[in-house]
Order: sequence, then structure tokens, then C-alpha cells
Amino acid sequence: MALSGFNDMFFVLLQMICVIVVAAYLISRTASFTEVLERRVTWKGQAILVLLFGALSIYGTESGITILGATANVRDLGPMVGGLACGPVVGLGAGLIGAAYRFSLGGFTALPCAAATILAGLFGGLIFLLVGKKFIGMHGAVLFAIGTEAFHMGLTLAICRPLEQALTVVEGVALPMIIANATGVFIFAFIIANLITERQTKAERDSFLSELERKKAELRIAHDIQMSFLPERLPEVPGVDLAALALPAKEVGGDFYDAIPLPGNRTALVIADVSGKGVPAALFMALSRTVMRANTLVPRSAREAVSEANALIAADAKSGMFVTLFYGVVDPGVKTLTYVNAGHNPPFLFRAGGGRPVELKGTGIILGVMPEAEYGEETVTLASGDLLVCYTDGVTEAINPNEEQFGERRLIETIMGCRDLPAGEVIDRILEAVTQFSGDEPQFDDQTLIVMRVA
Repeated sequence: MALSGFNDMFFVLLQMICVIVVAAYLISRTASFTEVLERRVTWKGQAILVLLFGALSIYGTESGITILGATANVRDLGPMVGGLACGPVVGLGAGLIGAAYRFSLGGFTALPCAAATILAGLFGGLIFLLVGKKFIGMHGAVLFAIGTEAFHMGLTLAICRPLEQALTVVEGVALPMIIANATGVFIFAFIIANLITERQTKAERDSFLSELERKKAELRIAHDIQMSFLPERLPEVPGVDLAALALPAKEVGGDFYDAIPLPGNRTALVIADVSGKGVPAALFMALSRTVMRANTLVPRSAREAVSEANALIAADAKSGMFVTLFYGVVDPGVKTLTYVNAGHNPPFLFRAGGGRPVELKGTGIILGVMPEAEYGEETVTLASGDLLVCYTDGVTEAINPNEEQFGERRLIETIMGCRDLPAGEVIDRILEAVTQFSGDEPQFDDQTLIVMRVA
């Protein structure tokens, strides 16, 4: 065949491929094809796909070029893809339609062409079954197309006589048909593979979003449960203005505070910070808060309450977590504060007369490390106008965009600027100062405050 004739035939086949691109897109978007991808095979869906791929096979015959009684075409494409993507029923059905139409046209190669079309659909369907009822993928599909068309040429040589004429036909159409059919299968395979990937990605995204929503819902419930551990309302303490606030960095956190009424109009104040963040810290916080409250309600000294709580927490602290805690008993009758500081940030006691605050420093180590740890207690006198500020390190360690910490100095300066305000407003001023300092930096640690003003 002259080079110009070969080029003309090749470009005609490429024009067929352009039609196949559209056909591939439309067929792969049908509800029947979607059923196959979802492995919901129905006879109605298979019948529709047989007709679609059979029609594509007929188009492949009609749009071909006849050379010496043989047609260079992409007739086998419909059955091949139907079998590879949808199974043997669709592949064989489309092959029978395409083969019947081709055989009805007659010609030198009618029999091998019809047989090859049927076998293309059947073999494609068998491969679909062998790989687990799924599409073989682009590389496998293209190799299958090349092999199928080579087999087609072999059938022509085996069946058609005289052999010399068969050789002439094969020599003229073999390469264009192999290239055209392999290209057509590649286009189909590319669209199908992308469709499968698209569906998998959507399924994974939907699953991820569903799981994310479930976890968010669980965390919201956990947040509500944890907030229920904190006092819904602070007790009324004669001669004392009391306020408190906890802001978890995440949905749940490890900080907690408590205000527990005791006999004799006394009140136990607790502020604590569990190591870590998130759910583990929240669980350990629940344990620590329950143990501390239970030991507070038993008549005993502040030192004994903290010591017993430490022993119980340490016995269950197998995860290596620990708690810093400040525990103070306010007695408004004699105006004293008796406290134990177990490794917590020293609260500031601002005296009514002004000046720098008194730091209520540690009297023992953190809870949950040594079951036999000993704790001391200290007592300070209170006077009208005194202001006590207890806080966790999420306040002083808040950072700004320059990674500078808010620090104790800024906290003291903020409090001194509002020390004459009610306890609740002092908390508001502190949080406002921390927020302005941090700017756009996210809160990375829980922030908890207890403020007490002596009337």
C-alpha cells in the first residue's frame, strides 16, 4: 500500500477515535454502567449496555475502510471494552451484535472478522471475571487490545483462502487496526479508570467527612460532659466575691477548677492542670477532679486531703500523666487562706495596700508521680480589699506572632490595672489582654482562672 493510502486510512481511523471519545464518556456516565461499577448487576442494565456496545461495534464497521474485501475498522472495540468493563454477558452480547452485522455484509474476511468480534467480547468478559469482577486497568486493557487484533489477523490467515490474498489483506490492515483499536481501548480505559478513581475518591471523602462529623459530635458530647464536671454555679461565700472560668484549647482539655462548700462556712478552692491536651488529658482530669472532690468532703486538713488524693491518683497514673494543683481553704470567719500548692503556678495575692503581689509558692511536688510524697500547707491572713488570682500556665504561656509569651509580668501588670474591679470583671480584663497580645495566634493550651476578692 502506498504511503499516502496508508496515511489516509490512518487518519480515517483517528476520526473514528474522536467519535469513540464521546461515546466512551456518554456510556461511562449511564446509570447502567454505574450499576456495574457498584457491582449491582441487573438484567435490564446489562441489556442496555449490550445494545450500546453493540451499536458501537456496528459503527466501527460502518466507519471503516475496505481494502481487497476486508475492512480496516474498530469493530472489536465495543465488545472488548464491554467485556473488560462489564463482564462476559455484555461483552459476548455486544460481540454477537457486531459480528452478525459484519457477517451480513459478506466479503472475503466476513467469517474471521465475525468470529474475532465475538471472541473479543467473550475473552474480555473472562478477564473481567479472572481479576475479580473489576476493570483490568489501562495497561492491561491496551495489551489485551493489541493481542486481540493480532489474534484477529491470525484468524484471517488461518481461515481465508487463497492465502496470498489473505496475506495481502493482513499486510494492509494489521498495523492501522492494531493502533486504532489499542488507541480506542486506551481512551475508554483512561475514562473508566478516572471514573473509578473519582468514585473511590468521593467515597473516601464521604467516609472521611462522615467519620469527622461523628468524631466532632462525640467531642461535643465530651465537651458538654467535661463542662458538667465544673461547678455550674459558684457557691455564695460570705464576705467574698468569687469568679472562675475555664477555656479549653480544644473541644476538651485538662484544666479544671472547683469551689467546694465545707462545714463552718469555709470553701475549698481548687485549680489544676493535667499534663497533655485533648481526650487523654480530659479523661485524667475527670479522674483527678473526682478524687480531689471526694477527699475534700472528708473532714481533714488541706495537707491530708491533697496527700490522700495524690496517693489515689498515682496508683492509677499508669500512662505517665500528672497533675499540678493548687488547693486552698478560705475561712471568711477568721479571714484566712490555708493552701497546698502541688507544683502549680503560684497564685498571686494582691494586698489591699498596693505593691507587688505575694506569690503562694509550692509546698509539694505534682500529683500522680510519687504515691508517698509529702505535702506541706501554708496559711495567709486575708484583709478587706485583698485580691487572689489563681491561673494555669495556658494564660502566661500564650504566645503572640513573634512567639513571645504573655508571661507573669504582663499578667501582674494587667491585674494591677483592674485590681479594684469585681472578680468577674478582673477575669474579663485578663482574657482581653491575653487575646489582644496573642493576635491571630491560636490558643494552644487550656486557660483557667479563679479570682477571689475579699469584701
